[in-house]
Amino acid sequence: MIKLDATVRRESRYIAGWVLVLSLVMEAVFLVIGQWDYTVLLGNLLGGSVATFNFLLMGMTVQQALEKEEKESKDFMRTSQTLRTLMQFLAAVLGVALPCFSIPATLIPLFFPRIAIAFRPLFDKKSADNSKEV
Repeated sequence: MIKLDATVRRESRYIAGWVLVLSLVMEAVFLVIGQWDYTVLLGNLLGGSVATFNFLLMGMTVQQALEKEEKESKDFMRTSQTLRTLMQFLAAVLGVALPCFSIPATLIPLFFPRIAIAFRPLFDKKSADNSKEV
C-alpha cells in the first residue's frame, strides 16, 4: 500500500466534497420534478462512488508514475487510464442493466469531477494569487 501524498489527499477530498454537493443537488432536482425513488439514491451512490474512486486512483497513479522512468511512467499511466475507464464503463453498464439503479442518476455523477475541476479556479484563492504574480 502506498502512502498518499498530501496533494493527492487534498485534491481527492475536494472532488469528494463537490461530488457530495452535486449529488445532493441532483437528488433535490429529482425530488422537485417528482421522479425521486430509491433507484435514484442507489444510482447516485454508485455513480458518485465510482467517480470519486476513479479520481483517487488517478491521483495515486500520477504519484507512482513520478517515481518511474519516462517510458515506464507513460506505460503505467496508459494502463491505469484504460483500467479506470473500464471501471467507469462497468459501473455505467450496471446502472443501465440492473433495475435497482436509475439510469440518469447513475450516469450523471460520473461527470461531477469534471464540473468540480472546472469550478476550481473560482474557489481556489492560492492559484488565483499565483497567476497574478506571474
